[in-house]
Amino acid sequence: MIVLKDILYKVPLERVVGNTAVAITNLHFDSRQVTLNDVFVAVRGTLSDGHDYIIQAAAQGAIAIICEELPEEIINGITYVKVADTSYALAIIASNYYGNPSQNLRLVGVTGTNGKTTIASLLYQLFSKAGYKVGLLSTVKVMVANKEYKATHTTPDSIAINKYLSEMNGEGVEFCFMEVSSHGIHQNRIEGLVFEGGIFTNLSHDHLDYHNTFAEYRDVKKRFFDALPKGAFALTNIDDKNGEVMLQNTVAKKVSYALKSHAAYKAHILENQLSGLLLKVNDQEVWVKLIGSFNAYNVLAIYATAELLGLEQMEALQLVSELESVSGRFQYLISQDNITAIIDYAHTPDALKNVLETINDIRTKNEELITVVGAGGDRDTTKRPKMGHIASALSTKVVFTSDNPRSENPETIINDIEQGVEPQHYKKTLSITDRKQAIKTACQLANSGDIILIAGKGHETYQEIEGERHDFNDYEIVEQTLKKLNK
Repeated sequence: MIVLKDILYKVPLERVVGNTAVAITNLHFDSRQVTLNDVFVAVRGTLSDGHDYIIQAAAQGAIAIICEELPEEIINGITYVKVADTSYALAIIASNYYGNPSQNLRLVGVTGTNGKTTIASLLYQLFSKAGYKVGLLSTVKVMVANKEYKATHTTPDSIAINKYLSEMNGEGVEFCFMEVSSHGIHQNRIEGLVFEGGIFTNLSHDHLDYHNTFAEYRDVKKRFFDALPKGAFALTNIDDKNGEVMLQNTVAKKVSYALKSHAAYKAHILENQLSGLLLKVNDQEVWVKLIGSFNAYNVLAIYATAELLGLEQMEALQLVSELESVSGRFQYLISQDNITAIIDYAHTPDALKNVLETINDIRTKNEELITVVGAGGDRDTTKRPKMGHIASALSTKVVFTSDNPRSENPETIINDIEQGVEPQHYKKTLSITDRKQAIKTACQLANSGDIILIAGKGHETYQEIEGERHDFNDYEIVEQTLKKLNK
């Protein structure tokens, strides 16, 4: 039996009306899910306010209401708990409800603009290969040991996080690697969790539709490191100008990695090919199947984390060399006609630049580099012209198309992207609103030896148009198209 007062442990309470010694069943912040003897937490969201649904939750049998403002009508038999911030309270309550599961495993969070999914997913892969039971909370999927769940958010809501962690406890999971998004930090979804380590990848232009300024976006990321406990580690990319900022106020052990700067974990790229990278990591050479300088940073972060969590140097390097690339992250195929198609999730200016520069470093310049790219609707509009500028400057041909237009007109989005194209690159570009047709056109433009980059959606298997998700898989479409063309 779970009692209300037990799950309120460590929650700053402003006022309580009613009895906190009542037995409760479930915990919800969606009033539609409330049933008899449940707790309803009225969270203020970006689109709706949970306080508007307190009456509905009560009518459906809620035994307790957690809110920032007490309703005018107090119903007998229901306990009302007033707090300053219900999103913060929800996270602490959820952790208590599930028995504080993060305390029973070694949890590491990965934050930054780019690289979160690759690092978290490959750490899951590495520690699984090392023989441990491992958990993963990522954009691509959630893994509880070998059981897979579909991911809905980069960082799930605090109830879902603790539910997954609790299940991991039940499965005997020892390590869990988790993507920590700026939205997740800002909305208090990770409050109450006990982290053994935090990893900072990099910071570039993204999510300014949500965070008003770049400084606000940076400072939200920093909050994660500020909250790490003394026994944890804070691992940062010191080549990024914001790497030092992340460590300014942390009490955790400070550790750095870099390609260019002096750092505890340093790498040099000895070879960069389409088949992988030869790296010198500190004083050891290692061949990895990942491609490009941005992945050299990811490899360093993974290797450093493995050592910080107790793996021996040579075992960690051996396991790093066995890692396979993550779905939709520089995933490539080569057709019978020797056309290379690369599918990548790059959906920010910096990520797109990294991928295109990597391809340009590898290619001989005798072949064409044809890029298919769009931008998401109902998201940060200021990055669109930057994407257009980078794609047109670093490719030999570009097809601008739809990404996930959501409720926006896709042609308006494409027009925004085109604004960044400089006059000398106009002739390189064309616009095809239908993404499937855009990919087919890129394949038709390609000849033997050419490279096609399809950017923006990566692992996603849908396209979101006017509030509906339609089946759509970049990898499958380009694979099928190249087979049919078979030039």
